[in-house]
Amino acid sequence: MSALEDLAVLDQPPAPTGPTGWAAARETARRAGRPASAPPRLPLAGTLGRTLAEPLTALTDLPAFDTSAMDGWAVAGPGPWQVAGRLLAGRPADGPLADGAAVEIATGAQLPPGATAVLRREHGEPHGPLLRERVPGALTTGQDVRPRGQECRRGEVLLPAGTEVGPAVLGLAAACGHDRLAVHRRPVVELLVLGDELLGSGLPRPGLVRDALGPLLPPWLRAAGAETGEPRAVRDDFGLLRDALRHSAADVVVTTGGTAAGPVDFLHRALAEVGARLLVDGVAVRPGHPMLLAELPGGRHLVGLPGNPLAAVAGTVTLALPLLHALSGRGAVDPVRAVAVDALPGHPVDTRLLPVRRTARGVVQLPYDGPAMLRGLALAEALAVVPPGGAAAGAAVELLEAP
Repeated sequence: MSALEDLAVLDQPPAPTGPTGWAAARETARRAGRPASAPPRLPLAGTLGRTLAEPLTALTDLPAFDTSAMDGWAVAGPGPWQVAGRLLAGRPADGPLADGAAVEIATGAQLPPGATAVLRREHGEPHGPLLRERVPGALTTGQDVRPRGQECRRGEVLLPAGTEVGPAVLGLAAACGHDRLAVHRRPVVELLVLGDELLGSGLPRPGLVRDALGPLLPPWLRAAGAETGEPRAVRDDFGLLRDALRHSAADVVVTTGGTAAGPVDFLHRALAEVGARLLVDGVAVRPGHPMLLAELPGGRHLVGLPGNPLAAVAGTVTLALPLLHALSGRGAVDPVRAVAVDALPGHPVDTRLLPVRRTARGVVQLPYDGPAMLRGLALAEALAVVPPGGAAAGAAVELLEAP
């Protein structure tokens, strides 16, 4: 092994030997998602929904020149004025305005040098070539003029790296001169739904239940910056699962079920078979403690979620979302906290995630919060992060937005 390889091994975190604390697990997932390659520079139309990989900087003053904010006349000095000519948007002025002169002007047109204000059309009284104010003396210097650099100056940082590119960002980037933006890739996620007992349609039957996570997870993952296709069902078969992991081309594989040690829980064995390295193997959180995070060959990652619906949601907010936010370049957000109206029950030693709703006084717990339930989550506005032992009435608790 070379010296560089020795250093790489030393730089790797040790394999987990037991459940990871909830906050530490989220930080591990965030660190695992740090992009390793230089971000692409894409045409503006291809950047929507991605995040800026570098600050958006103005390439020009905005506006780039003094412009008229209204239809009317550009005037020089006090009136009355002699009107000569017309200026439309997109055409430069023929020359400077002399004192006492005016030129008809359209909104957005460049002001000629020497202009001191814009007289709105409804405020002016033209009489042949002579222009007067309807209310003498009301016009002030600079009125209805957008001065050069009013919004920004060339070289000014307009938005920080990590900002999501929405329609307004595209418009701002174009206005200040950008044709391309450096943006992070949207990580591709493949969702593998494991289990022989899952139905894709219809009513549950003896021994068979509807798959709730196939519909629930993809839109949530897309909202976190990922690109997802249709969920893929994988039967309880070791070889099928191993091959699905080995041949997936996704940046992140998300699995549901198979993370514990039951007779058909093959995920740990399949990960070992494909040469994966466990980063998190169990988290001290309820529900969802048998979740895991692994690094697959080629720098890809796998998030293993428990099969119970609310437990899988807990795994998503703990491991999947921090990983995807980092991979897509989204910055960490400050925790949101709220007061517990009533005491929130906790686990004796683990963090607990509880569906809650907001009220004027704070947050209140919702019923139907068992690991296999989604009814409480469907009514919830957030998940409260309850520390071991619970949270007393009046205590501040961290909130995670519900899907």
